[in-house]
Amino acid sequence: MPRLALLLSLLAILVAGSASPAIGKVRTGPSGTAFYKPPHKLPGKRHGDPIWVRTLRGSAALKPASRNQLILYRSVDASGKAAAVSGTITLPRGKAPKGGWPVFTWAHGTTGIADICAPSRDGSSALTSYVYPDLARWLKAGYAVVRTDYQGLGTPGVHGYLVGLDEGRSVLDIVRAARKVDASLGKRVIIGGHSQGGHAALWAAALAPRWTPELDVRGTTAFAPASHIQDQAKAIATLNTPSGVSGLAALIVRGVDSSNPKLHLSSVLSQQGAALYPQTLTACLPQLDSSSSFGALAPAQLFNQGANLAPIETALGKNDPEHLRIKTPLFIAQGTADTTVFKVFTDQLDQQLVQLGAKVDYRAYTGVDHGGIVKAADTDALAFARRELRGR
Repeated sequence: MPRLALLLSLLAILVAGSASPAIGKVRTGPSGTAFYKPPHKLPGKRHGDPIWVRTLRGSAALKPASRNQLILYRSVDASGKAAAVSGTITLPRGKAPKGGWPVFTWAHGTTGIADICAPSRDGSSALTSYVYPDLARWLKAGYAVVRTDYQGLGTPGVHGYLVGLDEGRSVLDIVRAARKVDASLGKRVIIGGHSQGGHAALWAAALAPRWTPELDVRGTTAFAPASHIQDQAKAIATLNTPSGVSGLAALIVRGVDSSNPKLHLSSVLSQQGAALYPQTLTACLPQLDSSSSFGALAPAQLFNQGANLAPIETALGKNDPEHLRIKTPLFIAQGTADTTVFKVFTDQLDQQLVQLGAKVDYRAYTGVDHGGIVKAADTDALAFARRELRGR
């Protein structure tokens, strides 16, 4: 073979190799929980740069799949500080279509704030039974599924619960990171989430044009998204019966505390609330709801009588999704029997987003509760995603 032809042949091999999944370029992370502890100096320079990956096994791994991976990647929290975030990447079986696998980036519902509550750590959580089967449907439909744990959940720092910037950036940056890990993932993206994750999904949709402009976000599916948190917080002082609302309220307070330390929230907590408050950093939601924790308190008992809660309410209002301008299509699903995210608030959310220019496909499902909405609406959500992927 002539020397020039040989050089061209070698060049063709190198070019072909560069188009294959770029897994070898990313460091393999340590085993066990050491995976969640990033180097003192974070590798990379940009949000969405991967730090390291490793194979994901156990019940947190989705099936059927060709590959499940655990990933640690860079993001930026609401204060502007670089942060390491954990999550998972799952690829469907078969050959990627032209342009790469479309990506479904999933934002999970409330699990808690403690590191042990990160879904990638806790495969035995309720998510396994009520969400993972539906995510498997997205895999079968030909989507690469990526799932963030959110900033500070599983990794150093305090998770900014219902802090829109923290959540939305985590949801978007895992897509950028996953595409750097594996070149078979394309630019077309569908965002999805349930409850807290619906809140996160809406924030991600609003942030995407500027935060990750290279991604082609086609639409967002939000199942019973948390909204009007400021309005609901105003009612806490009137709730005098112990309930699961107390655990959620404690997590909301911790989220505000993490992003607004100058509010000194410890000064407004009652003696009972302050005594239980550290549990928000060590226990997951089911434990916080128990009678040995916040489940024994009425929401009104969390705070000192007559405490000024206006600063907390204002901070929550800044993170409410009903004020967002979202340019890409939305599918919002709500159960009429939901007693966690009330339909009246989601009705208002739909109207407010439309008034701000959003294109919303809003559907209510009769008799469906908070956890059941994911399964009840998943077929319609997949149909919505299919339409939006074909629409452009």
